[in-house]
Amino acid sequence: MGRQTRPRKVYQTVAQHLASPILPSQKFRPTRPPWFDAVHAVPPGEILTRPIAAQLNPAPTKLRPGKPRNLYKPQQIRFPEDSLRATFYKDHPWELARPRQVLETDGCDMYRVDWSRGVRQPGMALTGECVVQRQLWLMHNEDLSQDAAYDRARHEFYQERQMEELTRRVAVEEARYVGAYFGKGRLELGMEQEDRAYERWKSLAAVETAKLASMRTVVETDGEPDDLDVEAVQP
Repeated sequence: MGRQTRPRKVYQTVAQHLASPILPSQKFRPTRPPWFDAVHAVPPGEILTRPIAAQLNPAPTKLRPGKPRNLYKPQQIRFPEDSLRATFYKDHPWELARPRQVLETDGCDMYRVDWSRGVRQPGMALTGECVVQRQLWLMHNEDLSQDAAYDRARHEFYQERQMEELTRRVAVEEARYVGAYFGKGRLELGMEQEDRAYERWKSLAAVETAKLASMRTVVETDGEPDDLDVEAVQP
């Protein structure tokens, strides 16, 4: 009998096992394994051996002699936004340091935006992704070149970012006018006092260490220390 390379009907067998009780006279049913829903959503392949990945990218014109490599490595998936995103973050590296919200509620956030209105979208923070999507919309709908669409989306982004900074500055001034305090908190003040105490202790320890070192040098040089020196060295 040859080796079985095709997967068994694991899901069907386990489903039948879960549907029937352990004993006919009992109502207890076995528990569902953790992988049951995953195998139902993503069934296994037809065979256990790895198939060669589909070549999505054009093959090079000149092939090197020898054994081919990376046959089972999946091909890299490229999207039109990748080059636009790389260009924007290369020109604006500090935008990567801003916090971003990567969690979606239902996965349909892309259907609630309209990039024909500009880079500012309701319910969406202003990030570099807004510039990328706005640039892509201008290229597809207004027949602008990549550079022209990038300049237009970029200037819209600058205006919105300046408006954010101005709004934040005005809000801080209004809050300070009514008595708000934006200085250091109790934790920061306590840490500063602790740092100052540590620096004083460090300077005092350096002086005491220098005194002990000089006393030790005198003892080693004279051989027989005086009574005063012995009392000073002993704790």
